[in-house]
Amino acid sequence: MSATDLKAVSILVVEDESLLRRQLAANLERFGADVTAADSVAATRLHLRDGQFDFVLLDVNLPDGLGTDLLRENAFPAATAVIVMTANGGVASAVESMRLGATDYLVKPFDVGELPLVIARAQRTRKSARLVEQQRDDTAKAAAVFFFGRALAEVEAQLKKIIDADARMQTQLPPVLIQGETGTGKTTIARWLHQRGPRAAQPFVEVNCSAVAESLAESELFGHERGAFTDARTARIGLFEAASGGTLFLDELPSLAPALQAKVLKVIEDNRLRRLGGTRELMVDTRVIAATNQDLKELVAAGKFREDLFHRLDLYRIQIPPLRERGEEVARLAELLLENLCRRHRVPGKSLTAGGRQRLMAYAWPGNVRELAHELERAIVFEGGAELNLEQLQTPIDPNKAAAYAEWLNPDFHFPPEGFVLDDAVAALIGRALQQTGDNVSAAARLLGVSRDFLRYRLGGGRSKPDASTGE
Repeated sequence: MSATDLKAVSILVVEDESLLRRQLAANLERFGADVTAADSVAATRLHLRDGQFDFVLLDVNLPDGLGTDLLRENAFPAATAVIVMTANGGVASAVESMRLGATDYLVKPFDVGELPLVIARAQRTRKSARLVEQQRDDTAKAAAVFFFGRALAEVEAQLKKIIDADARMQTQLPPVLIQGETGTGKTTIARWLHQRGPRAAQPFVEVNCSAVAESLAESELFGHERGAFTDARTARIGLFEAASGGTLFLDELPSLAPALQAKVLKVIEDNRLRRLGGTRELMVDTRVIAATNQDLKELVAAGKFREDLFHRLDLYRIQIPPLRERGEEVARLAELLLENLCRRHRVPGKSLTAGGRQRLMAYAWPGNVRELAHELERAIVFEGGAELNLEQLQTPIDPNKAAAYAEWLNPDFHFPPEGFVLDDAVAALIGRALQQTGDNVSAAARLLGVSRDFLRYRLGGGRSKPDASTGE
């Protein structure tokens, strides 16, 4: 453990042997720790009543009782890690202490120089307990698979450059800002970045800021000390502390109140925080990845987001385009999702019909990748065959645009008894748009309200290009 790791860490040393007590205190203070000493059970109770400690080094045999009595009474807050010190032959006492909630133990005589390593181990245990409380057991998230394709090649290149920079820096990594519409995969991108970076073995903590009540957000992020508010019966570390050494993903960050945005900025800039109700600043090394489905520049201009925090986050900015702009790669993404969904539902692999692929390409996907996955899963459940037709995908007509459509739709038209070929009508519209734009595909796509890739897909992909003059 490096000397900086104990800075701003408070430790209560409970030992009746004055020489050993002084040696322990001196060694810990040399590494920057804030040390308080006690020589009895009674003195320990007084210090616990008046102070807040991250760690306690607790001797078992004290002049007025046993240190294990304090553990049995739950005298130590849940956020305080207790390391028991016991004499040779006292392994039974150590085992009992662990059963009562101690984090670790040392058998006397021990090398005082071991203490930083023991405290580091206790700190990892302490953080793990908070992480278990926070994180859900969701193995599907762990893989963090993301399909980039050609449409997102630039995004993938940016992420790899960030990973290279992270590998060089190792500590105090700059924040990352991910912007994109709801359902584009911001959380998956954050996990992908974490799992391929130098902190992959460290915790990834996810917080949906919009789902945390404003009254609880400060305690959730920064922790609180005992007595900080009415129900704060014990101290509790926050998620910034729990994620220290790893990554904290703040989804929908603009949902936080401006005062909390200022505190987030301070932690990012100073790598220090103060728990709610606390007086000490604690050091953290937490990489922040923030995500939003809103344009932060617009929020800043409207006074709804702190400008200083925006500029701090804007160093590594990743913009994920919506699914409707990814052209024919939507079909490839659908195939990958379909493969995973079939495995999840334990059914044989399914494919898309030609009609299903066309519906897939024509649909606007307002819910992006999340909606695509849901529609595919719905089709797996409700369509019986080995091929999915996705007939549920019907693009609704905006009532506000109905008048514009009426200008070219013949009110006397009736569908012929033998049926109507929608693909031919689409081809005719494409042909008319190309005629109007002089065969300019990009301009025709704008007139039709579709992407250029979609138009190229319709013009190629096994279909002949409609004649610009006849529309057939």
